[in-house]
Amino acid sequence: MAEPIRILHVFGTLGLGGAESRIMDLYRHIDRTKIQFDFLVHSAAEPTGKKAPSSDELMLVRKPDYFDETVKKLGGNIYCVPRYHGTNLREYKNALRLFFMQHRGQWKMVQGHMTSTASIYLPIAKKCGVGTTIAHARSAGVDPGIKGIVTKVIRRPLSSIDTCDYRFACTENAARSVFGDHLTDADEVRIIPNAIDLRRFVYNAEVRDRIRKELGLSNAIVIGHVGRFHYAKNHEYLIKVFSEFLRILEHDDANSFSMLHGLRVRLLMIGEGELMDTMKQLCHDLKISDKVIFAGKKSNANEYYQAMDYFLFPSRYEGLPGTVVEAQAAGLQCLVSDSITTEVDITPLVSRMSIEELPAVWARKMINDLMMIEEPEDHSIALGDREGSSKALIDMIKKAGFDVRTQAEIMTRFYLTGKFD
Repeated sequence: MAEPIRILHVFGTLGLGGAESRIMDLYRHIDRTKIQFDFLVHSAAEPTGKKAPSSDELMLVRKPDYFDETVKKLGGNIYCVPRYHGTNLREYKNALRLFFMQHRGQWKMVQGHMTSTASIYLPIAKKCGVGTTIAHARSAGVDPGIKGIVTKVIRRPLSSIDTCDYRFACTENAARSVFGDHLTDADEVRIIPNAIDLRRFVYNAEVRDRIRKELGLSNAIVIGHVGRFHYAKNHEYLIKVFSEFLRILEHDDANSFSMLHGLRVRLLMIGEGELMDTMKQLCHDLKISDKVIFAGKKSNANEYYQAMDYFLFPSRYEGLPGTVVEAQAAGLQCLVSDSITTEVDITPLVSRMSIEELPAVWARKMINDLMMIEEPEDHSIALGDREGSSKALIDMIKKAGFDVRTQAEIMTRFYLTGKFD
């Protein structure tokens, strides 16, 4: 049997991020007798000495990451180059040249999900013999301040037709943000939805009961969020919305919310990140710490959606948030920012509001949504018939192109032939 062709995916890390999770879902479902994935990631460690170290030496300075074991079990390899930080351009390019020359002929394609420096590493990969280069845009925005300005400058060459062979984006907004209007309007960008393993998110009442008992939330309304604590996710606004939600239930006319009055309410947030401690302090300042659960990273995040009753997602910007797709697959009503692409509005479960509104406006919308739901015997809130509506929801999401099994077949054809049709 012929050896599978190998595709190199370029990331910043192999942590539990959205883009990384989507590629791992694809990796698990793709025909690995035909296609194998390898990964090039970036380390914060600097190469020492005048001579750039080998890729094996670079591996020695890299800390293990979340998906390392998954990659190894599936048959992939992990390589590492120094992280580009703005002042080490020569060293970064030298390390890339050395890496691709050492592994000349190993990969049929290089797919760069890290677009901040794709205009640097993809041309180098091409010159070193990689047959096909792909830039894959995963976000429609950048960080604030100098970092965001530098990112825009560095990836500006991606708007040129000559920088890479193919351009992928998770949404049209991401395509325009990274590759520009000209290439997007000229159909030079292929939109590839952030597909998920839908079977893992189908509503399951037994899982719901188990997770809620573990969290001590068997008799509570659970407002949920999944996302790393980063500027883009807008956790500060989310927490203020939740605080207003509590205030309205506690101090406004209780008769107006008779079904909700008296029930415990909790905010459940899955994820970690650099702003996590700041958000914990905000909860303390607002005197709601006892009602907020910072659950951290969860490898079984799919099960935590089952425990939620409502999904809140007020991001400042996104590419295409897979978490909102996952929440819909789990049957959750979702209130999201109107800055998020409408391509995520797959089912009737999604509502939108502007983050320019006062948090109290979002809070009243949440209450109105929850008031439309009948109260079950255990006094928790189930948003409609989640179990009964699961098949219809999954069918809608599949039809919109978000099923990873279907996407695995499409991508297998592309990796083998360079064509989608």
